Amino acid sequence: MKTVHTYAAKEAGAALEPYQYELPDIRDEQVDIKVHYCGICHSDLSMINNEWGNAQFPLVPGHEVVGEIIATGSNVKNIKKGDYVGLGWFSESCMHCDQCMNGSHNLCATKEEVIVGRHGGFADYVRCHWSWAIPLPKEIDMSKAGPLFCGGITVFNPIMSTNVKPTNKVGVIGIGGLGHMAVQFLNKWGCEVIAFSSNPNKKDEILKMGAHKVVNSRDSSEMGKINGTLDFILNTTNVTLDWPGYLRVLAPKGKLHNVGAVLEPMGIPAFSLIGGDKSVSGSPLGSPALTRKMLEFCVRHNIYPITEEFSLDNVNEALNHLKEGKARYRVVLKVI
Repeated sequence: MKTVHTYAAKEAGAALEPYQYELPDIRDEQVDIKVHYCGICHSDLSMINNEWGNAQFPLVPGHEVVGEIIATGSNVKNIKKGDYVGLGWFSESCMHCDQCMNGSHNLCATKEEVIVGRHGGFADYVRCHWSWAIPLPKEIDMSKAGPLFCGGITVFNPIMSTNVKPTNKVGVIGIGGLGHMAVQFLNKWGCEVIAFSSNPNKKDEILKMGAHKVVNSRDSSEMGKINGTLDFILNTTNVTLDWPGYLRVLAPKGKLHNVGAVLEPMGIPAFSLIGGDKSVSGSPLGSPALTRKMLEFCVRHNIYPITEEFSLDNVNEALNHLKEGKARYRVVLKVI
C-alpha cells in the first residue's frame, strides 16, 4: 500500500484541499509515476463542477502529467523504473477489442479515464497501465510538456486522422489553451493558417504563434471575405457558434472538425453540407503511438505550449486564474 498526497474537491464546485488515499498493491501491467509537473486543463474545471455529470467525489483532478516511473508490475512492457513519461486523459484500455487491436486505443469502449472514477495527477503519485505512460524524448522540456498530453494530442490527432495536407488552407477557431497549440502544429505542417479570434488585442501574439492571418470571428464582413476558401477548420471552443457561417467559409469537400466540448446540440443545416460535399466531424485524444509521434514532431520543430507555472500548494489560485480567463495559455503545476 502506498499513501498518496493530493489536492481534491470534496464536492461539486468546492475549492481543492489536501487529501490522502491509499493505493492498493500494484497490478502486473501497471506503473506508478512520481509526478513532477501536471498541467491544468479546462476539463479539470468541468469535472470539479460536475458539468458533464460523471464526476465522483472526492475528486483529484489532473490529467496532464509528466514524471518518473518509480514502480512497475511484473508484466510491464517498454518502460522501466527511472524512465520519464507523460500521462494524459486515458489511463488504461482493454488491449483486446477491435479498436485496441487496430491501434485506436483511444476509442476503446471500456477505456479508463484518469480522473473519471479514479484519482488524477494533482498529487505526488499517479497510477496507470504501462501502455498509456508515454516515454518522453530526452530533448523535451519537462516543465512545458504536460499540456501536450491532453491539449496537444487533442489538436494533433485530427491533423492526422482527417488527412490534412501541407498544401491545405486551414482555420482554427479559438486561440486559447488548445487553439494556440493547433496554430503551431498546422504552421509546421506546412499549411496556410487562418486564426479566428474575437479578441483583437491578441492579434500580434497570434501571428507570432504561426498564424498567417487573423480574422475577427464577430465581424461578418471579415468572415464573408474568406467564404469558400478553407479546406479544414478546427473548432477548439466549448460554446455555441455560428455554425452555418463557418460552413460557408469551407471550400467544397471541406471539413469542420470539433474538439471543443460544446454541450448544446450543434445546429447544422443539411443543405450547407450537401451542396459543397462538406462534412462535420469530431475526435477525442489520440492513441499511445500517435502521442509518441506528436512528441517527436514537437521536439523536431520546437513546439511547446505557452505556459504559466504555479506550485501545487497554490492550486486554487491557479484554478481561479484559469477560471477567470487570465491563462496565457496553459497553466502548469510544479509538484517537485
